[in-house]
Amino acid sequence: MRWAGLTGAACAAILGLLAAACDLANGLVRAPQTIRVDGSSTVFPLSEAAAEGFSIENRGGVRVTVGESGTGGGFRRFCRGETEVQGASRPIKQSEMDSCRDAGIAYVELPVAFDGITVVVNKDNPIDTVTVEQLRRIWAPGSEGRVDNWRDVDPAWPDMPLRLFGAGTASGTFDFFTEAVNGEGGASRTDYTPTEDDNVTVIGVIGNRGAMGYFGIAYYEQNQDRIKALAVDAGGGAVFPTTETVADASYQPLSRPLFVYVAARAMQRPAVRDFIEYYLTHAERLAPEVGYVPLPDAAYTEYLNRALTGRTGTAFGGEADIGASIEEVMARPLAEDAPDEAE
Repeated sequence: MRWAGLTGAACAAILGLLAAACDLANGLVRAPQTIRVDGSSTVFPLSEAAAEGFSIENRGGVRVTVGESGTGGGFRRFCRGETEVQGASRPIKQSEMDSCRDAGIAYVELPVAFDGITVVVNKDNPIDTVTVEQLRRIWAPGSEGRVDNWRDVDPAWPDMPLRLFGAGTASGTFDFFTEAVNGEGGASRTDYTPTEDDNVTVIGVIGNRGAMGYFGIAYYEQNQDRIKALAVDAGGGAVFPTTETVADASYQPLSRPLFVYVAARAMQRPAVRDFIEYYLTHAERLAPEVGYVPLPDAAYTEYLNRALTGRTGTAFGGEADIGASIEEVMARPLAEDAPDEAE
């Protein structure tokens, strides 16, 4: 057999076909390996795209399941060793760092894209701009039972019942949004419709003229013909959420990095290493396809090296780091917080 001129991927595919043929000849059927991914509904579209491309490239030899139980719910599973890869729309919290440490689970932190949390309203709502202070009046814990009409926020706004939809409390989007708007992660009124499925928010906003919701920019991009995004004014003028304003850090304070975390022990499995390599090699192309802002190519090269060399820990110290730009995230030094996993 002549191998000259074949790429490494082509050789691997031929060897895989030969192995499968030998198995069939001997009456053997190999079950595909499984990689379990869970976590953020915001990161879900990117992880799903990576999983689909990886599965096609590997001709079904590796099965990648992608769940969306929310960043917090996903970290609970991840720190129990139930998943290999965790999508997160915020950095790992100190309590989650402690849980992983107690379980002997080391992790590699990998920023994969940037996002802008987008505040959306019904298409028939005449409001186009909202200030951070107005968002605080709407979403602050003390507003529950007091701010129930758009006119309660601003007398110039329409006399229209306010109906709120947003991320569930296990969501990283909930943590980031509440900290950015209300000054404390988790501080929020509770009389709204919470969900880990952003499509529920889309449907709720479409179906109610007085509705407001929030989620990652990708879900707005997918539904912009049915809902309206508001420009946000943090004091320097109203800025509309776009991939450009997220990339240049002018959309504040709701721009944020997105992550995947991979268990260090899982990286010892060739299938997991191959999947993470595929993910980071293709993220620059996949991120804009699903509506997010890619990192520079050099960042993906650096983070791939971090994964392949097993450099564990976090660069965020359990904090969300509101307002950080892409460049600032890339420049943060990694702290070796997590322990080596137990054998």
